[in-house]
Amino acid sequence: MNFENILVYKDGAIGVIKINRPEVRNALDAQTLQEIDQALNQWESHEGVKVIVFTGEGGKSFAAGADIRQLQQRTIIDPLLPGMSTICQKIENSGKVTIAAINGYALGGGCELALACDIRIAAEQAKFGLPELNLSIIPGAGGTQRLARMIGKGRAMDMIITGEIISAQKAEEIGLVSTVVPMENLWETVYDKALQIIKKGPLAVRLAKLVINQGFDSDIHTALTIEKLAQSILFSTEDKIEGTSAFLEKREPVYKGK
Repeated sequence: MNFENILVYKDGAIGVIKINRPEVRNALDAQTLQEIDQALNQWESHEGVKVIVFTGEGGKSFAAGADIRQLQQRTIIDPLLPGMSTICQKIENSGKVTIAAINGYALGGGCELALACDIRIAAEQAKFGLPELNLSIIPGAGGTQRLARMIGKGRAMDMIITGEIISAQKAEEIGLVSTVVPMENLWETVYDKALQIIKKGPLAVRLAKLVINQGFDSDIHTALTIEKLAQSILFSTEDKIEGTSAFLEKREPVYKGK
């Protein structure tokens, strides 16, 4: 598949989607979003890919948000059509673990893209913000909801209403990202994190992600029931036998996803 605005390649069991528009700070125009969607589908169906990493080309921007010229032309019906919000939902609900390797500015839609990923690792110079209110609109790809759930309603309200741009260090402090590293160590850190995940039982990884996501918005009793049902499924798998046997035999497990 040919892509013009993104780079798509495989590094071992890692499928990489890199936004490649550094001349416009990796802005997310309609074509770029369409290509990201296609690449996501490609890695989702690839059995050899266990982790999907999103990042940006260059040292300045992860993704600097929507293309403002295209945004200006949007009408009342556009937010109801498939678009950035749909892609973020696909990322969040992906059967693969998703990591945002944030190499620079993650603003607007770029911040929302990062929020949709399971894990966020940032370079020291990264900046985060949802400045949409400066344009008299709101974050429309899940930002109002995911940010509040991630860092708390009060902090999210402050960030969104003021449009404040925060540093990577502040983002780590409030729980928006899990790790901040020097730029030269970003890919090494992401790669090591991905390898940790790849070594785990693939069914357990998939169900852990599902249980956390589905349980988070449920009452505690429903969430615990979802957890118990997922554990029951895993107890019936060949991988559970392999994992426990490998531990007792002091060897590395060989998982088959069964």
